[in-house]
Amino acid sequence: MDAQYTIVIADDHPLFRNALFQSVHMAISGANLLEADSLDSLSALLEKEADIDLLLLDLKMPGANGMSGLIQLRAQYPELPIVVVSASEEASVVRQVKANGAIGFIPKSSDMRELVSSLNTVLEGEPCFPEGIDFSESSEEETLLEKIASLTPQQNKVLNMLSDGLLNKQIAYELDVSEATIKAHMTAIFRKLGVKNRTQAVILLQQIDLDQ
Repeated sequence: MDAQYTIVIADDHPLFRNALFQSVHMAISGANLLEADSLDSLSALLEKEADIDLLLLDLKMPGANGMSGLIQLRAQYPELPIVVVSASEEASVVRQVKANGAIGFIPKSSDMRELVSSLNTVLEGEPCFPEGIDFSESSEEETLLEKIASLTPQQNKVLNMLSDGLLNKQIAYELDVSEATIKAHMTAIFRKLGVKNRTQAVILLQQIDLDQ
């Protein structure tokens, strides 16, 4: 494939980013490759770069808890093709990734040939998920993810900051809004998640946190 593509690799492990770089170059001649090592650096990159053809996203990076990064990105950039590249290869994780709008899932255990094949598939506009996954199944975890997916991008940020242990005034400072605005966000978050306080919300988020 010789077309000019702009591809973002978002992973906080330099060695794996390098492996993905090599795979992308094997799959696509002359690709414009960009990289990010946290959700914040990725968000800044996506705001600056208008034409991204593909995002290769690790689920577990600084600023993201499990699926929360994917959910936030999907809400902010609904047209952006996202392929998750993860060491968590359980069927439930793959189902969650697809349910939350990714067009593909590439296990980190894939060899170079499999990576190249998967990249070519998604760049041709076809979804690419591991074989043998029953996408008709559902789980309690996936129900929780549906609730989290209903949050706005700003509510997602507030929830993630809650899980990092930040106080209301710290969150307000980070997001440059008033404490009253944060309290309003929390009220909406608690209602959508079906919880009564910040402790329950953080516990709920921890239930779907993934070890990459």
